[in-house]
Amino acid sequence: MAFQDRFFKSYKPLIAIPVIITLIALVLLATNGLTQGIDLKGGSTVVIQLQKNTSSSELQTTISNGLNNNQVEITSISNNQAHVEITGQADVVKLTNTLGGVGTIISFQSVGALLSSRALTQVYYAIGFAFLFMAITVFIVFRNFVPSMAVILAALSDIIIAMGGMSLFGIPLSVASVGAILMLIGYSVDTDILLTTRVLKRREGTINERAWDAMKTGFTMAAAAIGSMVTLYLVVVLFIPYAQTLSLIASVLIIGLVADVLATWLMNLGILRWYMEARR
Repeated sequence: MAFQDRFFKSYKPLIAIPVIITLIALVLLATNGLTQGIDLKGGSTVVIQLQKNTSSSELQTTISNGLNNNQVEITSISNNQAHVEITGQADVVKLTNTLGGVGTIISFQSVGALLSSRALTQVYYAIGFAFLFMAITVFIVFRNFVPSMAVILAALSDIIIAMGGMSLFGIPLSVASVGAILMLIGYSVDTDILLTTRVLKRREGTINERAWDAMKTGFTMAAAAIGSMVTLYLVVVLFIPYAQTLSLIASVLIIGLVADVLATWLMNLGILRWYMEARR
């Protein structure tokens, strides 16, 4: 109980921690920006069956020189199969001739500039509408400005920190990572509603006791979710590196779930307690 008493006694300065991290994430987004995946910026994804042992750097140099120095990235090499991303227009015939005796193409997918620009627009719409409808739902459920805004600010902080982490670690903005961000919105609102409902609508016990009970449940949920995502990420990286979509989803969710712990239990809880004390 001593830790619990100290935590709730000094809760106001703790609100600044997620706020500062959110501001740092905004600075990262403003300075570094986000790398776009092939499905959003256009280009080609190729799977090559290697005919001899070839390193990533050698294969990258071979393809880049043969395609007039197009931007080439070797995303993985496993079981003599190389997964390659090529920015810009890639001629499959020219690429086949470039590979020569190095390997043969077994899969080739290309996304044009028009399709990729439409996909990027739809990404922005998806995130914007998901956040808007979430905010409307929160206001309908609580019908109270301050608790509702606390939930919305916590969810917004989660998204900004997750995208700042993507910028910091070079995680590309793609259909997979956008899906992870949409999942993160739902998870963030889930934990925030858990906290707000128990603190505002329950009457048994003190505010601190209700908040502490919500924290124990919330930390259990967070630990389970983060643990499962870390496990998924390690399994993909170590055993199935070609399943890049899964590793993208896992990495974004890991960053976002850690951010959610800070935003919910430091910022949202702090605002709620401040509000409850002021109302009294």
